[in-house]
Amino acid sequence: MAGAASAPLSLCDREPHVPAERLVAEMVPPPRFDSVRFGTYIPDPNQPSQSEAVRVLEGFAAGLGGEGAGGGRRGFFGLGRAKAPKAPAGPRGVYLDGGYGVGKTHLLASLWHATPAEPSRKAFGTFVELTNLVGALGFQQTVSTLSGHRLLCIDEFELDDPGDTVLVSSLLGRLVEAGVALAATSNTLPGKLGEGRFAAADFLREIQGLSAHFRALRIDGEDYRHRGLPEAPAPYSDEQVTRAAQTAGGASLDAFPALLDHLARVHPSRYGALTDGLTAVCLTGVRPVPDQSTALRLVVLADRLYDREVPVLASGLPFDRLFSEEMLNGGYRKKYFRAISRLTALARDAARLVETP
Repeated sequence: MAGAASAPLSLCDREPHVPAERLVAEMVPPPRFDSVRFGTYIPDPNQPSQSEAVRVLEGFAAGLGGEGAGGGRRGFFGLGRAKAPKAPAGPRGVYLDGGYGVGKTHLLASLWHATPAEPSRKAFGTFVELTNLVGALGFQQTVSTLSGHRLLCIDEFELDDPGDTVLVSSLLGRLVEAGVALAATSNTLPGKLGEGRFAAADFLREIQGLSAHFRALRIDGEDYRHRGLPEAPAPYSDEQVTRAAQTAGGASLDAFPALLDHLARVHPSRYGALTDGLTAVCLTGVRPVPDQSTALRLVVLADRLYDREVPVLASGLPFDRLFSEEMLNGGYRKKYFRAISRLTALARDAARLVETP
């Protein structure tokens, strides 16, 4: 039930400063994946690779038990203790390889939850969040901080930025030396033959010396290219959006063009903090994003809003018209499809905010 009208918040008024300690402490599965487990993943009976992935990951998690400082080479499989049972032989890392929407993040978060270690000794973040952590702490401090972990999960490992990929590959090399287990999901560039398998080969080449430690798990399923763009709900009027922002309590209200300008002044590592405490994001005048840099910043914001399950109410154009045909056919196409899908889901969640006559 809507409350009394009040002045809404504004994302454009926020310029959060995020301590490096918070970046590390927040490397856990996002709220949307708090309750997922292997048991809540429902494999498609027509895709046996999905059931196989669950089986392998459950075994991988079980093999991460045992003591050992920071995981350590000896402690990784619990071999540092005189009578510790030997864990099943297997790789030191897993790479989940598959199309859009087959549940890779669900499985990665389930692995994090199933790994028998304190939350402070497990880390979960996207590739972008990991590069942001290196930027905030520096390379050596990041190595030192994460070397004490039993497991590092990297969602949406990106192959579209060679510099960042090499940086993270170097980081992973140091962490494997320290005994940290690794798990990653792919962010496959579209338009490549053998969509997932080709990306897996790229990934394994990038981490050269580590390739023997990874097992690539192919997860088959319906690909987003076969489904097409999700149908976005029709946008509301400026008046409806403004009224909802005023009555929702804890909602923000911004003009879409102004928000895009503001995102250029806030580092993407702070986009999560930008949304702290918000019950909804309300936007007026949604229009196509003007360029690739702006579009990629919007993708990061969409990810943070989706992770935190913040509904998005908007006027202007529907979200499936945010990106130009050139963008949707270019090298970052998968990012844009993901952003459209997530913003569309959040727009559906926001329908309850609009008062019906």
